[in-house]
Amino acid sequence: MGLFFPYQNAASDRLTIIKEVILGKRTQVSAGFALGISERQVRRIVAKVRKNGDLGVVHGGVGRRSCNKFSDELIAQISELLREKYSDFGATFASEKLLELHNIKASKETVRKLQMKLRLRKSKRKREKKLHQLRERRPRFGELIQIDGSPHRWFEERGEPCCLLVFIDDATSKLTSLLFLPTETTSGYLQALQAHILKYGVPICLYSDKHGIFRVNAKEPVSGDGRTEFAKCLERVDVKIIHASTPQAKGRVECTNRTLQDRLVKEMRLKNINNIEDANAFLPEFIEKYNQRFSCVPLEKEDAHRQLTMNNKGLELALSVQETRILSKNLTFSYQGAIYLVKLKSGQFGTSMRGGKVTLYTSRNKELRASYKGRMIEFTAFKNQPKIADSVDDKSINYQVNQMIKSLAA
Repeated sequence: MGLFFPYQNAASDRLTIIKEVILGKRTQVSAGFALGISERQVRRIVAKVRKNGDLGVVHGGVGRRSCNKFSDELIAQISELLREKYSDFGATFASEKLLELHNIKASKETVRKLQMKLRLRKSKRKREKKLHQLRERRPRFGELIQIDGSPHRWFEERGEPCCLLVFIDDATSKLTSLLFLPTETTSGYLQALQAHILKYGVPICLYSDKHGIFRVNAKEPVSGDGRTEFAKCLERVDVKIIHASTPQAKGRVECTNRTLQDRLVKEMRLKNINNIEDANAFLPEFIEKYNQRFSCVPLEKEDAHRQLTMNNKGLELALSVQETRILSKNLTFSYQGAIYLVKLKSGQFGTSMRGGKVTLYTSRNKELRASYKGRMIEFTAFKNQPKIADSVDDKSINYQVNQMIKSLAA
């Protein structure tokens, strides 16, 4: 018996070989070798050709509707949802929402093809990307927390623009704290940090940009000790801070901001959330779903967070803006345009407090507290003075102007 080389597995070639078997010019073994199939399969095809003629070599599934193919009604339903409800959703996100909200399981590629057909999606032009060298993730959860503020129209046209403070772990890309605020402020970051510490513990280091909240940017500051109020609060809870030189250096939180501006905006649209209070109430649910979808496992299992060594009240005081005032002979001190009088109690300090230093604590909810030599003291408002307008930065000036316009219209 001579050697037979495999033929191309096309219907015409297959028919030629099968006919040679029927005519006795080729054995079933050699035909199977040439077609790349078993001898048993050759016998089946031979039987089909004898019964159905030349069409016997064609697979029986040719021309049949796939069992997994969507019906025309389901295609129409998905198309209507994409057009009416998810017109600006990405294919992956739209696929997730179809399953979550409508119990329709459609792959992201199926959704993408429908979006292209409906002209809801355009092919992106490829542009030359700048090369930024990747930095390895930190190995442990809690070693490095990237923080940033993201001003955006989070409620689209349903509400005012606001800012979202974002805390994300470098090792796992896990969102640890989110907070909506009218503007990016020191008290807002302290509130988000307090939420992080209460849930996970004290992180080792924060990674931020060069915003004035995090560091003193004046080359030759006239007064002060070169530390911002935020930096002083970090020292009290033993947390270090590093400032990124470029946005690309803290790329993980920058990429997260873009993802949030896509997914979080649309999630709130679906739930008709249009104000900061409702948005903050929704954030825990969103964070849990986001972390399940996007977080990864750290290289090392050990958690780098440290246990908090103070109670909740002590943490709140440590993360409060602290200032020092000198008591007058009448035991009064001034703060933000008002004069306060210390209330003396029996057994507490008396006239010896004259000229002494009191420490003022301004918490995130603007509550004012005071202590003298480590003991909390009570006081009452005595007199108001004209208040000098606070300076604002370029990130919050639009909010300030909008508030002034509203107050004039009222």
